[in-house]
Amino acid sequence: MLQRHPRRFPRNHATVEPLATIRHLQWVEVYSVMPLDSFVDPYLLRLGFALDEHRRPSVARLRALHRAHVERVPWETLEIHLGRPTTVAPHESIARILQGRGGYCFHLNGAFATLLTALGYDVSLHRGGVHSDPGSQPPGATGGHLVLTVDCEGQTWVVDVGFGDALYEPIPLRAGSFPQGPFTYRLRPSQVEPGGWRFDHDERGAFAGMDFTLAPAVLTDFAECHTVMSTSPDSQFVRTASAMRRRANGVDQLRGCVLSSTDGNGRTHRELSTADEWFRVLAGTFGITLHEMDAEERIALWEKVRAAHAVWRATRAEPSRSPASPGRRQRRSS
Repeated sequence: MLQRHPRRFPRNHATVEPLATIRHLQWVEVYSVMPLDSFVDPYLLRLGFALDEHRRPSVARLRALHRAHVERVPWETLEIHLGRPTTVAPHESIARILQGRGGYCFHLNGAFATLLTALGYDVSLHRGGVHSDPGSQPPGATGGHLVLTVDCEGQTWVVDVGFGDALYEPIPLRAGSFPQGPFTYRLRPSQVEPGGWRFDHDERGAFAGMDFTLAPAVLTDFAECHTVMSTSPDSQFVRTASAMRRRANGVDQLRGCVLSSTDGNGRTHRELSTADEWFRVLAGTFGITLHEMDAEERIALWEKVRAAHAVWRATRAEPSRSPASPGRRQRRSS
């Protein structure tokens, strides 16, 4: 049986103030000169495991590590809204995770691939492309999403802790349907990526699906897409501060000022109308405390988020519906 530690989220150092930015860069600089396998112990602690666990590769251990990662490390875009540029470098992503934060696919899957490799797993990186709207043509493996496969115990597994609201644990690389909690996913040969695969999300998911190629990739292959997604005014990551975290029976999502939860009973959503409520949800539901920010900095961030939310409401044909309302998919890359 797994020996789990109490749920806790280490202090992080992300803020928009220059001093804190210097402090963060010093953390990254220190981590960048350390061997990547030196992160194994603190990373396992971050995921809630005792240090003597999960040292030998196995499918059971892979599943447990995957579940712990999506439960404890949030999918989030807050660094963009804190004015803190990031890269796809694994030491930087791991440093941020160890400080109690998360990221999106390039960060989360890049860091997780590094951990799994250090633990002895046979990990491969692949280019994927998210299909946001079921009414449009799938884009193919554009590089807008980083996908992992792991060969273990004679079988290849699709591993993805960077989706936010999708996989709770790995699925085998074979055609079929895969129920996980209240959601059902499907894997089938891709119709737009020759020799590739198509992941179909549950109909209540934030996107329609994702096509990916099995051709090997490296993290630098995703640098250009990451730059566009984190800096372009047209990027939804830039337009809206978001966070997601998967749990066994569903998923929680914060998009701007709207909190939504999806489980076997359906979907609920509510608008967060005050800064105190917003920061309380960010910390309590997603584990993102931002407690190093002073009152003035928190107000500035809240006002930025609230202003973007007001723009979204003004441009909605049906302003009373949240971005997570049933029947509506959110457009995102990964």
